[in-house]
Order: sequence, then C-alpha cells, then structure tokens
Amino acid sequence: MSTRQVSNRNDPVIESRAQLIEPMAKGEKPREAWRIGTEHEKFVYRTKDRAAPSYSEPGGIRDLLLALRDYGWETIEEDSDTGPNVIAMSGTDGAVSLEPAGQLELSGAPLENLHQTCAETGRHLAQVKTIGDKLGLAYLGMGLWPDKTREELPIMPKGRYDIMLRHMPRVGTMGLDMMLRTCTIQTNLDYSSEADMVQKFRVSLALQPLATALFANSPFLEGKPNGYLSYRSHIWTDTDPARTGMLSFVFDEGFGYERYVDYMLDVPMYFVFRNGRYIDAAGQSFRDFLEGKLPALPGEKPTRSDWIDHLSTAFPEVRLKSFLEMRGADGGPWSRICALPALWVGLLYDQTALNAAWDLVKGWDMDGRERLRAEVPKLGLDAPLPDSFRGGGGKLRDIAAEVLAIARGGLAARGKLNDAGDNETGYLHPLDEIVSTGKTPAERLLELYRGPWGGKVDPIYEAKSF
Repeated sequence: MSTRQVSNRNDPVIESRAQLIEPMAKGEKPREAWRIGTEHEKFVYRTKDRAAPSYSEPGGIRDLLLALRDYGWETIEEDSDTGPNVIAMSGTDGAVSLEPAGQLELSGAPLENLHQTCAETGRHLAQVKTIGDKLGLAYLGMGLWPDKTREELPIMPKGRYDIMLRHMPRVGTMGLDMMLRTCTIQTNLDYSSEADMVQKFRVSLALQPLATALFANSPFLEGKPNGYLSYRSHIWTDTDPARTGMLSFVFDEGFGYERYVDYMLDVPMYFVFRNGRYIDAAGQSFRDFLEGKLPALPGEKPTRSDWIDHLSTAFPEVRLKSFLEMRGADGGPWSRICALPALWVGLLYDQTALNAAWDLVKGWDMDGRERLRAEVPKLGLDAPLPDSFRGGGGKLRDIAAEVLAIARGGLAARGKLNDAGDNETGYLHPLDEIVSTGKTPAERLLELYRGPWGGKVDPIYEAKSF
C-alpha cells in the first residue's frame, strides 16, 4: 500500500472536474517512455520460532528497515503520538515499505526492461537476506500466511492502517485477513493515450483471473488446506465491495478517464492527510469533500494530493492512477516475481500482442467474466470460461498456452536484450511449466502436504523461503 512522504499543505485546491481527470491524463507517455514497475511482498519471520516479529522488538521490523541504510537507503518517517516512526526506506531501487502486519514490500523503480527488473529484485533480496542473517529473520514467499491466526500477528505503527483496521469489519468479513495475512506481486504499466489505456484496462481486467490461476499460491490457512488454490484472491471477494471487483463499466461503450473518476467519487473515503497525520474519514464521501461538507474536515475542500491519496484506496482487480496496476497475483518465489511483469509486458507493450489478446477476450459477456473471477480462487486453471468464448465456453486452461504465446511474441518483438544477448522471453519459463503440467503452484503444495510432508505445513518454511 502507498506510503505518504510529504504534506499537502501547498497543494492547489480542486476547483474543477478537469483537475480530477488530470492525474490519469498526465500519465500518458510516448511508447519510448513506457516503464515497468514491479511490487512484491513477503512474510517476515523469526528463524528461532517462526513467529512474525513486531515493529519495535530488538531485531524486529524497525531494525530491519534501519539496517537498509548500510546499502544507501534513506528513512521515511511518520509522526505518531509517541514520536516519529520509520515506516519505509527510499532509494534508487524505489521504496521498501511495510504492510499492516509487517509484510515487507519492495515498490520497485520504473525500469526500461525486464532484465533490469530482475536485477533490482535480486539486489533487494540479497540485501534483506544479508540483514536477516544478522537479525535472525527470514522471508517466506507465499500469498497467505500458512499457519498464523490474526491474533498471532503484530500491527505496524502506520496511521492509515489504524483507520483501515477499524473500518474493515464494518464492510466485509475478510478485510482484516487481507491486511494482515496476505502477500502479492503487482506490475505497474504505462499507456500512451486514453484509447490505449482503455484497451489495456479491458485486456488486463479480462485476463486477470488467468494471472490469479497461474500464480495461485495460498492453499493453507492456520495449518490446514483451506479449500482454495488462491485464498488470497478469495479474501478480496468479501473485503469491501465498494472498492473491489471486476468493474463491469470498464467494458461499457464510452469508458475513459471521466467514467473512472465517477467510480472513484463513489468509493467511500478512508482518511485525509494533514500536517503529517491521518484524519479518520472512513465511509465519508469525496463528493461531499468537494463541496466543503466533509464531516471530518468541515469547511475544507480537497487538494490535489487528497485526490491522489483517494485514488490509492480503491482495490479493484486492475487499478488506474497515472498508470495501470495489475493486482491479481499471489506472492511467490524470485522466479515468479520476474514472471508476472513478463506476462503483462508481453501482452500490453506490443500492439500486435495487445490486439491479439483483445481479440481473444472481447466477445466475453460480463456475467461470464464475473463467474470466472468468482470461481478461479477455488478452481484455478479449471475455472470456467465465459459461455460466449468461441461459442462453447471451456476452461481457463484452454487459453493459457495461447495467452503465453501471445505474451512471448510481444516480448520477442520488443527486442530488449541483456549482456548475453538474451531477450525477455525467458522470464515466462516458470509459467510455461505451470501450463505444460497443468498444475498451479498451490496444487503442487497440496501434493507435498498430502505426501512427503505428512499432513503438516511446517516444511513450507524450508521449501518456500527466499
């Protein structure tokens, strides 16, 4: 989740609808300026007892963050009632920040190619593993804590999380699980125009369930199988319906920046950031804020930064800010951190590939898309395709190889080579294996659980730690 770094004291007040559209419109970039941003989270645990460390304990999360200064990272602090807390680190590789229960996230820098993305990931993992060896910490690459209850997990001292933790139980049954017990991999990509954004949004939203299936990696909850392949994805179905889901309006004729603004104006607020502190505005209306009628700040109108903050509080399967965020994948190992951006860059950053992907999904009906999204957390690649697909439906696995072939063609066409002369297509290999075997990562874990692991999840720490 976003880390606020500066106050909005001098920001212009929003006076027009054009200012609401501005962040999306200003995100437009010529093709040569398109970049790749990759975010990935991992669970932190103490090696001595596999417990999740608290923020302030010796060798805990704060010490982990501060140790990154040895690699040139700089602290980002947030005020609290007990003084400033280090909540993130900033550096040339982006930002390292905290999720609500201490999950560690790298929000990578915008990079030109996937070779740079994987190098960035490798640097980050090498740094935190070296620090972990000194502090007695290690990192688990999963989409869900396999054995922890909510009560066993610490809470990080970050203002927006306090507000969200109070608000989540009011609007869904699994919002606290989303905050405390999940990890994800995300990819952020650019667009050249409103029309380009629309095509990319539609393709990526329609195919987001395929990413969920290919990266499904959360089959255990509190030490037992939970009945799902991606329980992390299932959690989002009852987190907060006002700010999640498949956004059917994206496929409506005339969709563009203005329609997304209307959607965001209907998303209830979480907070307003003033003078370094978060003010609780949970459930209140940004439309009221525009009129100076926000109960949390009566008489005040929002600034540009307030709107930017608000854009970060919706969590649909694909999110629009000044770029598009792909949000469907579970956390996982190093190879799949590289594979997710490879999939989406291959599909979206070459026009021939983008057109082919759109041809594949453009005839799907919305009911079918919603059913696919609803079934994929449990069924993975066996989730049903829309009945309108080529006149006969089928299963998600029936298009997986075709989608990977389109992505591979898109990556090859980019012609981005590393020093050895390799293009970017090799980063798809982990997904090729999943498709060729027909088994998601979660299904392989379940086989281990029922076989060599003898009905226990403890071996997962040895098998799936970085």
